[in-house]
Amino acid sequence: MSLNERISKVIEYSNFTPSEFADEIDVQRSSISHITSGRNKPSLEFIIKIKSRFPEILWDWLITGEGVMLKSELPETVIIPADYTKEGEERLKSTTPLPDLFTMMNDDDETEAEAPQQSSGESFIPHRDKAPEKISDSQPLGNSADEIISQAIGNQQNKIKRIVLFYENGKFESFEP
Repeated sequence: MSLNERISKVIEYSNFTPSEFADEIDVQRSSISHITSGRNKPSLEFIIKIKSRFPEILWDWLITGEGVMLKSELPETVIIPADYTKEGEERLKSTTPLPDLFTMMNDDDETEAEAPQQSSGESFIPHRDKAPEKISDSQPLGNSADEIISQAIGNQQNKIKRIVLFYENGKFESFEP
């Protein structure tokens, strides 16, 4: 199925007329007819607008035509570990899915999670006992830029590839030695 045919199928799925669909995803009405007729190919921006308006449509299907169209059509999968045994079956059934990034964020009323176990391949960052800080679009760095640069220069084992400074106003500078 071509990309133009998949977009026609999305229009059909939406239960909108082509002109209503164009208004819904905020594109020109003529672009819908040009794309569905095969005259033009959709731009990445066009596809992103479709995906933004219809998040239940899978990217793989929309871009490549592989798989199913909707997330609800995905089969439920179970990941079986390589060391799976009959004894581990109860462990497998009792495991809970890992939370995503947003469910891991603590609200002010919730208790704080314990620090994860340190493994040999991962860095461990201890929990700070300070009061929780509010998250904003831009937060100041803990150390000044001069301190960071002097620390990086002092570390002779690694060579610096790039230094990026982020400013509170959202701008940044990148330095490459």
